[in-house]
Amino acid sequence: MEFVSGEILTDDGLKKGYIGFEKRKIIEIGKGNPPKKPIYRGLIVPSFVNAHSHIGDSFIKEKGIDLPKNIEDLVAPPNGLKYKLLREVSDNEIIQGMERSIDYMIKNGTRHFCDFRENGILGISQLKAALHLRKISCTILSRPDSLKYDKNEIDLLLKNSNGIALSSISDWDYSEIQKVVNGTKRKKKLFALHGSERLRENIDDILELKPNFLVHMIKASESDLIKVKEMDIPIVICPRANSFFGISPNYKILKKLKINLLIGTDNAMLNFPNLIDEIKYISSQSREYSTIDLLHMITYRARKALNLDCDILGSNSEADFVVLDNKSLKPLYVSNW
Repeated sequence: MEFVSGEILTDDGLKKGYIGFEKRKIIEIGKGNPPKKPIYRGLIVPSFVNAHSHIGDSFIKEKGIDLPKNIEDLVAPPNGLKYKLLREVSDNEIIQGMERSIDYMIKNGTRHFCDFRENGILGISQLKAALHLRKISCTILSRPDSLKYDKNEIDLLLKNSNGIALSSISDWDYSEIQKVVNGTKRKKKLFALHGSERLRENIDDILELKPNFLVHMIKASESDLIKVKEMDIPIVICPRANSFFGISPNYKILKKLKINLLIGTDNAMLNFPNLIDEIKYISSQSREYSTIDLLHMITYRARKALNLDCDILGSNSEADFVVLDNKSLKPLYVSNW
């Protein structure tokens, strides 16, 4: 049996102690020092959950293209540059780009990610091909191929994914979104969408859709966020990607209102999907959240929001953890499944 020791991140905070594990299972958790020398000492945390990604555009990063710093020009469907490039390249190039991002996440401690999957059923198939035999799990939120409701398409997408995620209410006719949502809810699947990213959108229209979570909400007013809080809807922030467009979350208001925050890395064409880099960036921009707060966002909070197993770092649970350097947060050890 091997041991790691230090401070263990629990749902209730930090506890000093050690974890003993073998054959991918946690055998022993104790206080004080372990029975024998640990293989690593540091901050012991559950593996990470990336609550929002678009890894289908990973291949674009390799091309060295000068990307427009306007949200609509770059990522708005159907004519944003990203969508044009997705239509122009082969399946194999897209899949290989996703494989690189997935391998990068695994290496850096992420064991689950929630991907907003463009390109309809083809996009789902590409992602599943990239996931094949890799030791990582994914909440796949698919997206219709066009900005119109098609019952047969939605049924097919829901059969092959965990739910639907749309770009924003600004891109769609609202009555069409309602049809998509109704179909999703009937199947008891997840529904999510980007909200108020490049412009403030009608919060009542957004909340009427009863999303499981929202992404960005950069341009939302304080009164908008109060309504989100009242409905207890989590918000995923992606600050490094936002910074590319010259925008930023209002950390002060988000903290003041006690919004349930999660963290994602967003488009892989902009940044490598590294949640520790995201945490470091947030800490460099704001003092509103402690490192422990931020680590909770990418572990316990994200698991709860995505309905994942939260019974982690307990006896007989999977050895599903990362050991971080206390000061730099550099991963010292990532559990090997």
